[in-house]
Amino acid sequence: MSQGNHPHPSEVTPEKLFMNRRAFMTKASVAGIGGALTVGGVLAATRTGSDKPVMRTTDDDLTPWETVTGYNNFYEFGTGKDDPARYAKNFVTEPWSIKVDGEVEEARSWSFDELVDGFTVEERIYRHRCVEGWSMVVPWNGIPLKDLIERLGPTQDAKYVEFTTLYDTRKMPGQMSPVLPWPYVEALRIDEAMHPLTLMVTGVYDKKLPPQNGAPIRLIIPWKYGFKGGKSIVKIRFTKNKPRTTWSEAIPSEYGFYANVNPEVDHPRWSQATERRLGEFFRRDTLMFNGYDEVAPLYEGMDLRKNY
Repeated sequence: MSQGNHPHPSEVTPEKLFMNRRAFMTKASVAGIGGALTVGGVLAATRTGSDKPVMRTTDDDLTPWETVTGYNNFYEFGTGKDDPARYAKNFVTEPWSIKVDGEVEEARSWSFDELVDGFTVEERIYRHRCVEGWSMVVPWNGIPLKDLIERLGPTQDAKYVEFTTLYDTRKMPGQMSPVLPWPYVEALRIDEAMHPLTLMVTGVYDKKLPPQNGAPIRLIIPWKYGFKGGKSIVKIRFTKNKPRTTWSEAIPSEYGFYANVNPEVDHPRWSQATERRLGEFFRRDTLMFNGYDEVAPLYEGMDLRKNY
C-alpha cells in the first residue's frame, strides 16, 4: 500500500477476523506466553509485567479503518475532517529524524529507525474522546513512551516533556493558515509521560501509520482529549518548567494544559457531559478520565476544574 492512499478492500482486516485475533492474543497473554506474536507484519507484544499492560482491551466495537483514517483533526493539512486524508497523500516520512534536547544526558538527533530500534511494538485498543464531542475506538500499534524515555536518558531536573510537530509549509499546506501558532507543540508532565498507558504510535490496525494519522510517529494519551496527542513529531525536549503548548496559547480560555477528559468541565461553547461514538446515532455519557480510572492518582489533590 502506498503512503497516504486508502487500502484496497482486500488489504483491510475484516472486523470479525481482527476481533478473533485479539481474543486469541488476550488468551495467550493471560497464559503467560513470552516474546511476541507476529500479526500482519507488526509485532504485538505479550508482556506480562505488572507495570506494562499486556494489551488494553475493550468490549466496544472498533471504529472502522475507513473512519479512523478518513475523519481526522490534523490542522497542518487543513481544518476539515477529510482534509488530512486528501492533502497528506504525498507526505513523505522517509527519511525522518527526531531531535532530542533540553534536560537530557545527551542532546542529539535520532533517525526514526534508531529511535525505535530494538523495541517490541505493542497493540493497544484505546477509546478516544475529542473535545468536539465525538469519539472512536482505535487499535493502535506502538511503543510505551516510558520505554522510549528511558532510552533517551532525561536528567533528574526534567519535570516535563515537550513534543513538536514538523513545520514545513511545502509539505503541510495547512500551516500557511494563521489558524494556530506554528509549529504545533504539546507537552506532558514527566509522570504522565511515564505512565504505562501513554503510547508512542507507529501503526494502526496492524498497518503502517498513514500520514493523515500522524506518520511516522505520534503520541497517544487515552485519558486526555485528542488534541494532546502531537503528530509527525520531529522534536522531543525535556524541561524544568511547564512548556507553552499550542492550543493553551492560542485559546487559553477553552483549552488547558492538562486536557483530561472531564464531563464536569464544559467547553465554553458546548457541553462535555456526553459524546457520540462515530458510527453510532445516540450519545453516551462521558466518563471521567475517559474511563481510565487508573490514572486518577496522578492528579490527587489537584482542582481539575481549574487545571482543565
